[in-house]
Amino acid sequence: MPTHEAKTCPRCHQPFECKVGDISQCQCNGLRLTDEERSFIEQRYNDCLCRNCLEALKNKHTLFREKYHL
Repeated sequence: MPTHEAKTCPRCHQPFECKVGDISQCQCNGLRLTDEERSFIEQRYNDCLCRNCLEALKNKHTLFREKYHL
């Protein structure tokens, strides 16, 4: 398994480095998503997103959920 993989975020189309072989060094490490947030993201995208987009979607989903009491 490779330690680094060059990817393009499917949401913002910006390049980023995924470190699937060393998750402790990956850009998504430390970002905590609930099962509901993961599901929300997985339903819309089928590949890794950059950290900025993960954070944006997490915040957007949280605000949406609170606004509509889901």
